[in-house]
Amino acid sequence: MKQYKKILPIALALAAVVSCTDDHILEYTTIDKPLEVAAMEYVNKYDALKTYVDRQTNPNFKLGTGVSVSDYLSKNIVYRLTNANYDEMTAGWEMKHMAVVQKDGTMDFSNVENFVETAKDAGTTIYGHTLCWHSNQNATYLNTLLEPVIIPGEGGGGNGGYAYTFTNPTAGNFWEAQVAYNLSSNLDNGTQYVLKFMARATATGIIRAEIQSSSDFSSDGFGTIDLTKEWVEYEMVTTANKADRNRFVISFGDYEGTVFIDNVTLQPAGSNKSVITNSDFENGSIGWEGWGGSSSRGLSKDGEGYNSGKPGYAYWFENPTAANFWEAQICYDIDPTLDNGTQYTLKFVAKATANGTIRAEIQSSADYSSDGFGTFDVSKEWQEYELTTTANKADRNRLIISFGDYAGRVYIDNVSLCPAGSNKNIITSGDFENGSAGWGGWGGSSSRGLSELGEGYGGVGDEIIEKTDEEKAEIITNALETWIAGMMEVTKDYITTWDVINEPMSDWPDQTQLKSGEGKSLASDEFYWQDYMGKDYGRKAVELARKHGNGNEILFVNDYGLEGGGQKCQGLIDMVKYWESDGVTKIDGIGTQMHVNLKLDPVAAAQQEDNIIKMFELLASSGKLIKISELDMGILKEDNLASVKSSEATEEQLKAQSDLYEFIVKKYFEIIPVAQQYGITHWAPTDSPESSSWRGGEPIGLWTLDYNRKHAYAGFANGLANKKIFSAED
Repeated sequence: MKQYKKILPIALALAAVVSCTDDHILEYTTIDKPLEVAAMEYVNKYDALKTYVDRQTNPNFKLGTGVSVSDYLSKNIVYRLTNANYDEMTAGWEMKHMAVVQKDGTMDFSNVENFVETAKDAGTTIYGHTLCWHSNQNATYLNTLLEPVIIPGEGGGGNGGYAYTFTNPTAGNFWEAQVAYNLSSNLDNGTQYVLKFMARATATGIIRAEIQSSSDFSSDGFGTIDLTKEWVEYEMVTTANKADRNRFVISFGDYEGTVFIDNVTLQPAGSNKSVITNSDFENGSIGWEGWGGSSSRGLSKDGEGYNSGKPGYAYWFENPTAANFWEAQICYDIDPTLDNGTQYTLKFVAKATANGTIRAEIQSSADYSSDGFGTFDVSKEWQEYELTTTANKADRNRLIISFGDYAGRVYIDNVSLCPAGSNKNIITSGDFENGSAGWGGWGGSSSRGLSELGEGYGGVGDEIIEKTDEEKAEIITNALETWIAGMMEVTKDYITTWDVINEPMSDWPDQTQLKSGEGKSLASDEFYWQDYMGKDYGRKAVELARKHGNGNEILFVNDYGLEGGGQKCQGLIDMVKYWESDGVTKIDGIGTQMHVNLKLDPVAAAQQEDNIIKMFELLASSGKLIKISELDMGILKEDNLASVKSSEATEEQLKAQSDLYEFIVKKYFEIIPVAQQYGITHWAPTDSPESSSWRGGEPIGLWTLDYNRKHAYAGFANGLANKKIFSAED
């Protein structure tokens, strides 16, 4: 195979003094090479990286790199550099769940198939990455599989006419996807306008509305809009602060999903005349338009519009995970304060998505002291409650319901709080038919708000049937099998080695336990299979990979931060032992990512080297194949906090980076027994571009962005050869 080398240009200059009349020999003066060019000439004496692997001593060792599949398929410099320097490559994105699984659950393997065929023709192997991970997952699709079954109640569907709909497949910046309605005339400068509309969405999220000037895109905002999966009525106000406001705009670029809007009115405060003439979409969507990225919009199907015939609202509050009771609460502030020494009666009706216990109290907001009504049991059917307590402090000014130790959603309605023997309700918005004014709340990842019309007490709303934990586990296990089976089917004739489980271990507080998404605000591409399948999810992933593979798979469990000096490395080894404790499951190897940083502080640097040695010793003791799976290296400033950018890196720092690369590679070969050496993958061949989401602008590569070799190239090659091949002094 032809070897490619990148040679730095050498600038040579010749100066000649020539007389117009004299005929004599020209005089030449040689200019010395620039120091930075001369200092790097030794690097270009090196051969391709993979030539420094001793194939007799390490016959199974694979030198790998991470690649962009699109760059590799274009057969440009990335293709040539990869094939010349490496045995194996790992796809950075295109073989992950999010890249393949579509919103409806279908799978598009076209990029994967092209990648396999191109690699096969080049003779470069592929390391599969990854079959089961919590990140880069099509979480939107997976979460739809877990949604409850909804049986519409009276007025619950089919007769709602049309709505206007807009969709954004991937969240970005809010201004990158918009819908607009062009007004027939400019709004009145200095006038307050009231916006009213109904909206529902396929996923919760935030969009925003504004009145805009099309000439310069300046605007006056109504603020953000919190979307739910049920129809909600919105009313918002803003003032036209410019004389040429002539457009109504909804921005939804930072929302992922589909939104339906209906019955849109925009009118001056105190007026009943809307400046939006096509508001209910029953005669089409004339006047409405939009733009932005891959977003889309248009008229909904008949029956998807808002149907105002549903009866009654309630107030709801929800807690995803049970903890301490005080960690999630709703409240109603009372003015004036309750009478000290007086007994009060609390009445309401409630139902819930799961049986459980919550509690109520009257509280003083000044010091959070309270008088309790006690606990009450909620069930899936509406029940009436009547509770009493006495105000034992003169500043009781708040009704509190605590539900932090309950997991599920609760609906309350017809709430009254009266002095004993009186019919005067202190809570003025207790039936929620005019909204939920006065009600609020807080706590962790809990949420609350006005219910959908029809979910109030006495109405015939939708019947919501939640899936059980057992049903969810079965559904998600089937989804994992569908994904793994599909990927193995199109790759198993060429790809035999896989990260079957990626990044399973927790970072905090206990690195010996599995990660979990419970209690977190999850990104749009996060989905924790283990939260539904349990601790044995790793065992199941291995089973499925072997079931759908070709029988000779080499399966790795991979994680980062194992060189951090904490418990994570031992925790991962112990987790592998647990998964294998059934006597059937076999995990072949452990991958350590090693996204490290050169530390300029001598004490921190020495500790880092000790931690790396300790990690390799622990991994060697596992008896498993060991792979450095994603090695790259930034440089930390002396404060050990901020990273050095490529433009800031000094010659001294880049040489020190080379030394640490050499140290890591040599220690791998020194400590990991030959029979356990699978290989090393250098994750980022070049320095990272400023625009990159991965260590943007950092000097992490063996090549610069212009594909010139760095000192790090020499250090890496020296590590592979276990000797200093060339030096800057040569």
